Amino acid sequence: MLAFNINASAQNDRSVSLPQLVTGKKSVADTTKVKAKKSDQKDLPDVIHQLFHTKSSVQSDSVTSKPEISVVPAIGYTLVSKLALVLSGNVAFRTGPQSRISTIIASASYTQNKQFIMPVLSSIWTKNNKYNFVGDYRFYQYPQSTYGLGSSSSIKNVDPMDFSFARFYETALRHVTGNWYAGLGYAIDTYWNVSHSGTASGAVSDFGKYGTFSHSVSSGITFNILHDSRDNSINPAKGWYGDVQYRTSSEFLGSTQNWQSLIIDLRKYIPFPAGSDNVLALWSYDWFILQGKPSYLNLPSTSWDPNSATGRGYIQGRFRGAQMVYAESEYRFKITRNGLIGGVMFINAESLSAQQGTKFQAIQPAFGPGLRVKLNKTSRTNIAVDYGFGREGSRGLFIDVGEIF
Repeated sequence: MLAFNINASAQNDRSVSLPQLVTGKKSVADTTKVKAKKSDQKDLPDVIHQLFHTKSSVQSDSVTSKPEISVVPAIGYTLVSKLALVLSGNVAFRTGPQSRISTIIASASYTQNKQFIMPVLSSIWTKNNKYNFVGDYRFYQYPQSTYGLGSSSSIKNVDPMDFSFARFYETALRHVTGNWYAGLGYAIDTYWNVSHSGTASGAVSDFGKYGTFSHSVSSGITFNILHDSRDNSINPAKGWYGDVQYRTSSEFLGSTQNWQSLIIDLRKYIPFPAGSDNVLALWSYDWFILQGKPSYLNLPSTSWDPNSATGRGYIQGRFRGAQMVYAESEYRFKITRNGLIGGVMFINAESLSAQQGTKFQAIQPAFGPGLRVKLNKTSRTNIAVDYGFGREGSRGLFIDVGEIF
């Protein structure tokens, strides 16, 4: 099964941020400095200027209040999407001299299989980093198959689905101390025109057993705790990131069902070897339904994290269940000294339970290589092109603006 995933990745999800915060009365800028420094680093605009014998005035590590815009079009073809046309990009800027970098990330995709995908992720830091406002808004017209519950589900149990989907998430985080933030948010997911074809064998699919529906709403409040000491949220070279989100969806707020979930997102970035520009990146993403019964499409699932990043090597939605644990490591390295071209090697693994109270099932690994092309040296934004291999013949091409995590 060939998979195809293109998105604009914020590298963070709930908070696109850089490390140093306001401590006491002294404000400390992050390591992507406002004041530009001389650098021999190159990006695609430099290559274009060189081809046309013009000069570029842009220097690396110099994000200011002037927006830095990175855009890339893409064309792809896979068995899942057939022909896909994509436009992805991000905008990076500061709201003040000592503010962390704010970002807006967006993409629009249309495929030959009549899939339309438009996510917009935002992270806006106020002056002096007192508040961080994080948004996740998206609209999908999305034929997508499901393969059953649990990570032992067989790819042969494919059940073609079709649905429309809209999301509105908004979170307000306030500085607490050091690199710590806490806050509240509102989250609503709505699915409509949901249909499925059933399995080829005629057996009742897990979707049918779980409870079919044509429309569902999940509306509720989120409670968030964040720690972020990364030196650059778009392309981290060091530091760590931790985000815990508790979500309660309530019929009182318009939900179809009452349910609660917990997401724990942990990331660590280590220069390796020490003193080099190469980075060993580690990621753990754990997603649990704590109570209640959300709609089938709201269950934890492969590549349904905010950045659609988990499970490179598998099609989105390949594994689904009530509980999900996920781990990934990636080694990022320069290929050219000027930073224009780089590479990665990654390996990941996930395990899911089928229903609440049941055991975790088989561990499903995936691995692969990737290529990085520097799109914007100011914000350190790369074009990421990865090819992942999973089990049961799963494999896929993944193209993003920004790192996967």
